[in-house]
Amino acid sequence: MALSRADTSVLGRWWWTVDRWTLAALLSLVGFGYVMLLAASPGVAERIGASSRDLFILKQVFFLALATGTMVVISLLPVKQVRRLALLGFAGALLMTMATLSIGVEIKGARRWLHLPGMTLQPSEFLKPCFAVVAAWLLAEGRSLGWRATLGACALFLVVAAVLVKQPDMGMLVVVGAVFCAQLFVAGINMVLVAGCGVAGVLGGIGAYFVLPHFRSRIDRFLDPASGDTYQVQVAMEAFGHGGLLGVGPGEGRLKAMLPDAHADFVFAVAGEEFGLILCILILGLFGFVVLRGLLRLLGEKDMFIILAATGLLTQFGLQAFINMGSALHLIPTKGMTLPFISYGGSSVVAVALGMGMLLALTRRRLARREEE
Repeated sequence: MALSRADTSVLGRWWWTVDRWTLAALLSLVGFGYVMLLAASPGVAERIGASSRDLFILKQVFFLALATGTMVVISLLPVKQVRRLALLGFAGALLMTMATLSIGVEIKGARRWLHLPGMTLQPSEFLKPCFAVVAAWLLAEGRSLGWRATLGACALFLVVAAVLVKQPDMGMLVVVGAVFCAQLFVAGINMVLVAGCGVAGVLGGIGAYFVLPHFRSRIDRFLDPASGDTYQVQVAMEAFGHGGLLGVGPGEGRLKAMLPDAHADFVFAVAGEEFGLILCILILGLFGFVVLRGLLRLLGEKDMFIILAATGLLTQFGLQAFINMGSALHLIPTKGMTLPFISYGGSSVVAVALGMGMLLALTRRRLARREEE
C-alpha cells in the first residue's frame, strides 16, 4: 500500500500508526483459515448431509471475508469509539446470551445458540471481547473513582459467570475468568483479592465436576481414557502421527474423514495430517507472535485503560488458541472451543475479528492525543 506519511486522511493516519506486523500475522491466520476450510469442510459437508457442499464452504468464505473487513474497520476507530462500541456490544451480547436460556437451541445438553434466519448465532462469543474492554474501563476508572468502579467490574463478571454456568459453558467461563484475573493483576489489585479469585475458581471447578455430568465426563476421560469415549482424541493423535514432518499433502488426509469435528474443534489435527509438523509450528508461532508483540507494544503505554483492555484481549486470544490446540493434542481435557480464524464457525470468526480489531485500534501509535477525542 503506497501511502505517504504526509497523508492526513483517515486511511493514511491508520496505515502509519497501526501495528502492521500484528496485522500481517492476523491476516496470515485468516489465510490459513481459508486453506483449512478447503481441506476439512468438504468431507464434513457430505457427512452431515449438507444440501450443497459448495454452499457450505461459501458460507464460511463469506464469514472470513466479513471478519477481515470487520477487523480493519474497527481498527480505524479512536479509543473512545472503541469503548462505546464495547459497551453497546456487551449489553447486546449479554441480553442475547440470557435469551439462549429460554429460547436457545439445545445441542449436546447446552443452550448456547440462537436460531436466526439463515444462520445460528452464539452470542457468548461476542460477550468475551466486549467484556474484556468494559471490565478494563471500570478497573481503570477504579484508580481514580475508588472501589465502586472496581466493584462494578466484579459484579459484571459475576453476572456473566452466572449466565455461562446456566447454559452451561464452562470452557467459555474459564476464558472469561482468566481474562478478568489477568486484568485484576495488571491493575494492581490487592494480591489477597487476586488469590481469592484463584481459590474461588478452583472451588468452582471442583463444584462443577460434581454438579455437571458433562464436565465430569470430560475430566474423567482425560485422566483415564478407558473410562469413556475418546474416539476423536485418538483419531486426532493418529492424524498428527500420520502427517509427520511435512504432511501427506493438501486434500490427501484420510483420518479427517473419521473426525466429526474436523472443521471446528479438531481442525488443528487436519493441519497436522495434511501439512505436517512444520505448518503446525508456524500456526503456533503466529499465535505466539500476536500475543507477545501485543504485550511488548504496551510497554511504553501510559493509559491504564488501553493497557488493561489490550491485556484482556490478548489473554483471551492466546488462551482460546491454547485450549483448542491443547485439546487436539490431548494436553488438556477436550473442550468445544474454536481455533481463532481457522476453525469453521461464523460467530466465532467474526467475534475474534471484533476483538482483534479493537486491539489494533487500541495499540495504534498516536502522534497527538487529540486523535482520541
